[in-house]
Amino acid sequence: MIELVAIGPHQKAQTAVREYCLIVEGAYLSESEAEHALRDPFLEDWVEQTGRFRIHNMDEILITPGVTLGQLGIVMIDDRVFEIASTDPDHPLTEHTAKGVADALRRQDMFDEISVEPREEE
Repeated sequence: MIELVAIGPHQKAQTAVREYCLIVEGAYLSESEAEHALRDPFLEDWVEQTGRFRIHNMDEILITPGVTLGQLGIVMIDDRVFEIASTDPDHPLTEHTAKGVADALRRQDMFDEISVEPREEE
């Protein structure tokens, strides 16, 4: 959803994009374990395709169009429940891109439950 922002006569028009995140559940006891579950299948695919991996490749590994592996962060919000969101303030997950990430994660089958939700504003 795109929200139009009211502006004065001497201001530029702005649009605020509603940010989305994924709420995932899995048998992981820490953020570190969940992060490995998130990244490992995509890293393995990358190594199979290219023959090698370097840390800067995280920003080249596409999860879904417009979203790279390096742009995603994961935070534990409850026991075995995690939030996955963009760590790049210039490229938040839109509803469309969040659904693309969710589909990619479902194909990897690393989490038991995956849902897309509007991210709470901080």
